[in-house]
Amino acid sequence: MTINIKNFLNDKTKLSKMGEFQSLKQIEGLEMSSISADLYKDGRDDLALFYFSKGANYATLTTSNSITSEFIPWNNNSHKKIIKGLLVNTKNANTFTGKQGKESIDILAKNLSRVLTIKESKNQKGTSETVKIKDLIFASTGVIGEEFPVEKIRERLPDLVDRLRTEHNKMFWIKIASAIMTTDTKPKLAYEEIIVGDELIKICGIAKGSGMIAPNLATMLSFIFTNADINSNLLKTLLKRSVANSFNAITVDSDQSTNDMVSIFSTRAIKIGQNISLNDKVVQKFEIALKKLCLNLAKQVVVDGEGAKKFVTINVINAKSLGSAKNIAFSIANSPLVKTAVAGEDPNWGRIAMGIGKSGEEIDQKKLKIKIGNFLVAENGKISETFDEKKLKEYMQWNSIEIEVNLKLGNDAFKCYTCDFTHDYIDINADYRN
Repeated sequence: MTINIKNFLNDKTKLSKMGEFQSLKQIEGLEMSSISADLYKDGRDDLALFYFSKGANYATLTTSNSITSEFIPWNNNSHKKIIKGLLVNTKNANTFTGKQGKESIDILAKNLSRVLTIKESKNQKGTSETVKIKDLIFASTGVIGEEFPVEKIRERLPDLVDRLRTEHNKMFWIKIASAIMTTDTKPKLAYEEIIVGDELIKICGIAKGSGMIAPNLATMLSFIFTNADINSNLLKTLLKRSVANSFNAITVDSDQSTNDMVSIFSTRAIKIGQNISLNDKVVQKFEIALKKLCLNLAKQVVVDGEGAKKFVTINVINAKSLGSAKNIAFSIANSPLVKTAVAGEDPNWGRIAMGIGKSGEEIDQKKLKIKIGNFLVAENGKISETFDEKKLKEYMQWNSIEIEVNLKLGNDAFKCYTCDFTHDYIDINADYRN
């Protein structure tokens, strides 16, 4: 296996981050491959295939943007609870591509189903079982409004299928995760496991995302795989609950992608009981692990935000309702003035106060407390008497910044995650298509 280091390392400073990648393990029943279809014209992998020879239960959450990739309605209309394959391409979003983009899906589905059927026939010595087009789903990321490169992708499908492998070590997972990237500087991977009796339940996850991140139901692209036998309906419930405080709690630039998609797949390799429900202890342990994995991936997306230098946590506590806490948290997180102050290491807490006020949520200024790190900066409707700008400015030089807003109006809370705005963000997006 050859790995193109350029897929995820842009300079020497990134080399130190290699050790941060978790060692993801093999998921029984999952085969993976990646290849270059020359979509980027630099030899990097830009096409990935995930194949389940025995089928997989799955659940998907997608963007609520009213303009979507042509792939999303295809996936939603398949009405399949068990699928055989997922094909992912980068560089082109297949959004606003009209008839050409829609017809491209049929071309890819027919060709991929044919090639996979041939593979199965060889493996099973002439079996008549076929991989149907409705057994396949798709995902894409990249530029909106450009003609979809269907022929380039179609031509590479036989080689992509030939490269499918069941053995997955750390470097292979990195290769696969790198193949779904666009402006990302590094792949995003996460792993969790739980022990059930003598069985090891594994959860592996990858994600991509760097810009156009303010998701609703998902993040740009994230794919999660488990060997636990969990039905599709239960997977959907677990996924919704897991994204609430992870993928739905992040923002880079307040822009929601047309292609947002987070999916979970169960290969059904490990049986965990019949007629399982949310009340089962095994499922509860699984949910804890899934939530941890999703939060890990979501934070990685924020850390790799386009041009980002600092990671910011915003914690709104003692709110009247969860909705109020969430609105205030995102009002602060999405403020360009707050984000540029963080980039400039300027302890300008007035911008935080502005962000709270513009949310439209009920507040009592005299009760409100604002902290940056461990420093109380505002209380009783004015600047704190203990405010020390010099010490706070030193704290603002840290790579990770925490902001706490105490509303003192109730018992609800919400925590969201964002990053700073630097000039690099402008440079990246001003030249995105090149």
